[in-house]
Amino acid sequence: MDGVIVSSEEVWDEVREDLVRERGGRWVPEAHPTMMGMSTPEWTAYMRDGLGVPMPPQEIVAEVERRLVACYEADLPLLPGAVEAVRRLAAVCPLGLASSSTPGLIAAVLRIAGLADAFRVTVSSQEVARGKPAPDVYLRALDLLGTAPADAVAVEDSAAGIRAAAAAAMRVVAIPNRIYPPSDEDLALADVVLERIADLTPEALPG
Repeated sequence: MDGVIVSSEEVWDEVREDLVRERGGRWVPEAHPTMMGMSTPEWTAYMRDGLGVPMPPQEIVAEVERRLVACYEADLPLLPGAVEAVRRLAAVCPLGLASSSTPGLIAAVLRIAGLADAFRVTVSSQEVARGKPAPDVYLRALDLLGTAPADAVAVEDSAAGIRAAAAAAMRVVAIPNRIYPPSDEDLALADVVLERIADLTPEALPG
């Protein structure tokens, strides 16, 4: 979802940095790339222990989610062509969403974007043991869809996401994140690399 359907990395970065600074923590430049792909328990623990936010993890996630939903309600940063791409794929195959966002954020984004009906299943890394680059969130989505990894394709923008999908033994379409692009080594794990989500069609999927 993040970086594929919505260009939300800047919003996440701003919200978490503001919270760290407001609560007297220590923001560092590498904080955001460090947290990309982490599960909710992982990044909230990092904010508390690594960045010095004096709040319990459950309060950190509740406050970050509240602020993000408010930003999305005001102006959802949909990537150009994302809604149309999702609709094209949903017309020909069942879709699952495997995201590092919280369940509440997933629901909010899909509601605001008008895509809640496009996905058969949604899974948050909050609901599995490990976040990306571990394959857990993808394996859970595949299990709910009743689909074997070899019969599925993941669409990813980040290094952690590409590695997670590859670890799940899925084929991968990479659409590199423009702010935090994956390395050439990570892109080598993908079967197809596209420049933008608007180029994602059923015909572009690896067969």
